[in-house]
Amino acid sequence: MHIGIDVGGTNTDAVLMAGDRVLATIKTATTQDVTTGIRDALDGLAEAHPFAPGDIDVVAIGTTHFTNAVIQASGLAATAVVRLGLPAAAGIPPLTGWPARLRSAIGEHVHLCHGGHEFDGREISPLDPDELKRVAEDIVACGVDSVAITSIFSPVNQEMELAAAEILRAQVPWLRISLSHEVGRVGLLERENATIVNASLLPVADRITGAFHAALVKVGIEAPLYLSQNDGTLMDAEYVRRYPVATFAAGPTNSMRGAALLSGLSDCVVVDIGGTTTDVGAVVGGFPRPATTEVDIGGVRTNFRMPDVVSIGIGGGSRVVLGEESVVGPESVGLRLHTEGLVFGGSTLTATDVAVAGGLADIGDPTLVAHLDRARVRRCLDAIARRVGVLADTMRTSAEPIPMVLVGGGSVLLPDSVPGFDKVVRPENYAVANAIGAAIAQVGGEVDRVFSAADGSRGDILDKAKDEALRKAVLAGADEDTVRVVEVEELPMAYLPGDAVRVRVKAVGDLVLGGTR
Repeated sequence: MHIGIDVGGTNTDAVLMAGDRVLATIKTATTQDVTTGIRDALDGLAEAHPFAPGDIDVVAIGTTHFTNAVIQASGLAATAVVRLGLPAAAGIPPLTGWPARLRSAIGEHVHLCHGGHEFDGREISPLDPDELKRVAEDIVACGVDSVAITSIFSPVNQEMELAAAEILRAQVPWLRISLSHEVGRVGLLERENATIVNASLLPVADRITGAFHAALVKVGIEAPLYLSQNDGTLMDAEYVRRYPVATFAAGPTNSMRGAALLSGLSDCVVVDIGGTTTDVGAVVGGFPRPATTEVDIGGVRTNFRMPDVVSIGIGGGSRVVLGEESVVGPESVGLRLHTEGLVFGGSTLTATDVAVAGGLADIGDPTLVAHLDRARVRRCLDAIARRVGVLADTMRTSAEPIPMVLVGGGSVLLPDSVPGFDKVVRPENYAVANAIGAAIAQVGGEVDRVFSAADGSRGDILDKAKDEALRKAVLAGADEDTVRVVEVEELPMAYLPGDAVRVRVKAVGDLVLGGTR
């Protein structure tokens, strides 16, 4: 058996599964101390379907901890930024365009150093060890423990990042170092930003993974802990400690994976409505479609792997002003829905109250919303359906019909038909699709590199990339017999010499369970 948990802004959902079979589900209120909510969810599962802690093979958790830490600029580590590229790339220094609150949280520890490569692999300038040793002295003097190293065109040649890390670590052995070629993609500023965000989150990652382990131990579960990452696969706790930024948008990703399983549809548009937001994404071949553009995280432009998701501030906890032209959201009561919503005896009119008044949901005490004007309630619900339908329509890539799958506890806000979609599916256990997505997630390996003609023929290059992706998946914990390639993407890079091509390959496999590895 295995457990999936998804921590949202309003609810913490958990599911107990045996293979693809759902044994028990539970939805509890997210607590200010999120790990307490996880313990409550585990206790609820044990009550719904008693199990021995030793029978659990794996616990997979999707969490918003790291995203929230960046958005709120809370708990981030002071981070030194080392860019290798002088005398080039000095015109726009690191942290340019960052919100003031984030710059203040991580500090202004910026170091421009020699090094880097041209797009064709030629050195911009040699690495200067003495220069980096002076940087190490400054890092120690400022009391900084986290460092983000970015070299120009390191996705083409990462040698200088690796060498710089070795020099700094030799001077300051306790440094936590993030390297840009391991975090982001081609595009200096966005890749650098992603690396800085990752480095600033490293102590948060230690604290959160430790708290999750403690929550499991408290209820007697000693199974391996995995966290969801934003491509629909899992990573173990040690990987999270190195790359916490990979957890961003794991919630919507889990929902999309869970929706695909529950609906039996490998290609669909998924609408996930929670307590605060509506997230809409596309599933292609059973996995979330990745975004192809830069992603804004807390006001910082980044280019690491993220799902293609669009969101609006409509959820079950959204505040509502009911009138001739009703206003829904974006403000939400969030995790206080269970005490502030009218149907729960509170004094705030929420979208959940409107859904109950309109007969779409049976939650709380319907008599507490019986006084609401029925015509205004109907117009409000119609407006919500139209807004979601328009948002979902942006996920189309062609005029061909595509089904919509509704999941999330807040999906009770929508009727069984949505404008623009011929087929709308609300599968069984839709309210905990996010936790199911976490529970069934596989283990993945990805390669995203620039190859040239010197690396062989097109077939040789693709075979080399596929083999590397398959190997990475197995090393990450996938069962070798189940690993397969699910995505191959080639992008010719006309501005690079030697018939260069960027190749991205993703492989996934089932997690090794029960000590059979």
